Amino acid sequence: MATVQQLHRIPMPARPLTGASASTTIPNIEMDIATVANGAKTSNRLQKGDTRTAVIIYGPGQENIVSVFADVLGKPHRMADSFQGITSAEQDLVLGIPVGCAKIDITSRNRDAVVAINAHCVSLGMPPDTYISSQCDYEFLYPDTSFSRRDLARFISFTLGQINHHDTLMSKPRTYFISTTFPDVRAALPNIDILTVGADAVELRVDLLQEPLSDGSFAPIPSLSYIGEQVMLLRQRTELPIIFTTRCTEENGRFPMDNPDLYLEYLFRAIQWGVEYIDVELWLPVHIRRKLYERRGSSRIMSAFHDFSGNFKWPSARAESIFLESQKYADIVKMITIISDHNENFELEYFRSKIRSQFPASPPLSAVNMGETGQFSRTLNKVFTPITHPLLPIIAAPGQMSAAEINAALSLLGQLPKKSIYGISSPSSRIATPYAPFYEKCFNELGLPHQFAVVERHPKDPVCVEALCNQRAFGGAYLTPPVSLSSLMHGSSFFPRLSDGSGPILTEAARTIGMVDTIIVQSGSSSAPSSAPPMTPSDSNQSADKPFVSGAISPGGLLPSSSLVFDNANWRGIVSTLTRDLAPSAYSGRAAVVLATNADDAASTMYALRALRIGKVYTVGFKTPPGLAHGLEVEPFNSLESLQRARMVRDRASPFVIISALGPEKSNIVGMLVRVFGGSRGSSTQIRKVFLDLADGPRKGDPSAVAEQSGFAAYGVADTTAFTTVETLRLLVGQNVPYSFVRLTGGQGMF
Repeated sequence: MATVQQLHRIPMPARPLTGASASTTIPNIEMDIATVANGAKTSNRLQKGDTRTAVIIYGPGQENIVSVFADVLGKPHRMADSFQGITSAEQDLVLGIPVGCAKIDITSRNRDAVVAINAHCVSLGMPPDTYISSQCDYEFLYPDTSFSRRDLARFISFTLGQINHHDTLMSKPRTYFISTTFPDVRAALPNIDILTVGADAVELRVDLLQEPLSDGSFAPIPSLSYIGEQVMLLRQRTELPIIFTTRCTEENGRFPMDNPDLYLEYLFRAIQWGVEYIDVELWLPVHIRRKLYERRGSSRIMSAFHDFSGNFKWPSARAESIFLESQKYADIVKMITIISDHNENFELEYFRSKIRSQFPASPPLSAVNMGETGQFSRTLNKVFTPITHPLLPIIAAPGQMSAAEINAALSLLGQLPKKSIYGISSPSSRIATPYAPFYEKCFNELGLPHQFAVVERHPKDPVCVEALCNQRAFGGAYLTPPVSLSSLMHGSSFFPRLSDGSGPILTEAARTIGMVDTIIVQSGSSSAPSSAPPMTPSDSNQSADKPFVSGAISPGGLLPSSSLVFDNANWRGIVSTLTRDLAPSAYSGRAAVVLATNADDAASTMYALRALRIGKVYTVGFKTPPGLAHGLEVEPFNSLESLQRARMVRDRASPFVIISALGPEKSNIVGMLVRVFGGSRGSSTQIRKVFLDLADGPRKGDPSAVAEQSGFAAYGVADTTAFTTVETLRLLVGQNVPYSFVRLTGGQGMF
């Protein structure tokens, strides 16, 4: 059971790190944007994307969807009656065209200037107009009731290239996907939060779907109408990328192989629906595979090869030729075969190593052996390993394991050693205490061997943090509230000596923000197995079975081959909250207001706004350091006159987002300022501004309620805490726990 302890000064280990100096000053640490923490890149993942004019094609009585698209993109909108005359000069607008008018000249549109999106309400009937579906760039399906702005924000952000799942996932040490083997995805939705713990993507097995017919039977092949609704329902319930799979009969699926053009039709429609990954089987004709690859847009192609004959051999020339043919039109190559001899697992690892060395520029390889004999290969594969879950009705392939089973196997093999992970809090902040059972729940659900404890540090005694870090079994920590980089380094005899005197590795965020909320262990040993996670120490004989005592220090201290990475995850939680219902481009060039009592409290917010390309920031209550203001136009509110000037500004220069980092005792002041910049919502159902309250604790007023009454979309600390927890877990243990699971499991006690 995780514990909470008051930790005072603890003696440092008697044996110092080899070759370390005793300097107590902050070293001049080079900032490296490409630095990875636990294998994951720390870039903000936000891109400018497609800047063409967005034209929304809408059905009868559905003109309101145009204003919703415009609101999510942060742009004004107007209606048009044809594509004629639309140019790239109108890229700051969202245009709407009725479906009847669009059919007249959609084929003659300027594709370099216009991106055409067919927005179809499924309540109007399915399928959508087939001609428009075939001619548009993308197609968004939505219900008349229970409409999800979050779903639309995800769709438009992805299809227009403003977010990039693939690069982020491929930078992780390991990725997994879970296959939904239900005949109707609705059966999976009640448990989707639990099913997807540990998964980085969700596979929709289209070939296993069963579309009911009026006579009580099922369609031999599910229609695009049925599949489209299934994609819509799944995307509304999970934030994970979707893999669209039409597995053929010869490869353990149910899709017939007599009509390859059917695959082209279905797979290309998935691209139009904004599905993140498209599974394209290698047996399909070259012209189909090439066409899908060339027209994939923001989607990524997974070239899939499965062999159930039992005759496939990894050392053969055929294996290499299959890989070379697969990689021609693929972003990921997937090769899966069934084996009968355990030694074939080692043959696969030799093949994997050979491909990596001979073809370093080739797409990532996901390769596993099927069957119980091949389960060992699933522990060694690091790219999109298929996983199952006990709650699924059937496994998608023989020998599939759950994420917990794979992690348990890695632990037994010595590739996932038992670690001590900490939540470090201050006596004045008890927010970390409820995390203990939550982290235990996550570790248990994921089958991780780690142990977790919440430890209280004294604010005037920073040595306790370095004492925890200088343990042989130290596996990382989060700090709440965040601790300034200068406080951690000042007077420390341990941190400056890391990495042969270079000190800890700083991510760009930690260095710029100056506040650290996550400490990650990164192994620098070249002798570690290539399949081992980055946290695996080179010495696999460490005493992982010793009793876990919070604050105890093992005789050897932190391994000399290990480095510590200082990071800040909170800014990512803020960005994820702000882009939950809006595309990142909605904030580009806009103005923001930030309230805080000091620069440290505002630092993560300022960094997040810079990542969102905010133009101007009005500050209240603090002075912005030059490093934090870089890339932003900052103007402090130092008088009523300056506030009044900002209030009188119109259009895109007026404050679009207000973020308060003030304490809950000042909630009335926050509410007053929100009223100043708010406006009546009136008859419009669209909210044009955003308010984020980062205060935690009892309030004297409710600024979020004031914000909603004043026409803002309001978010609170529960949202940012949950998103930050998702990011923290990824950094600490390299595995994904969905936001929805964090909220579900954490409950009110955590937030």
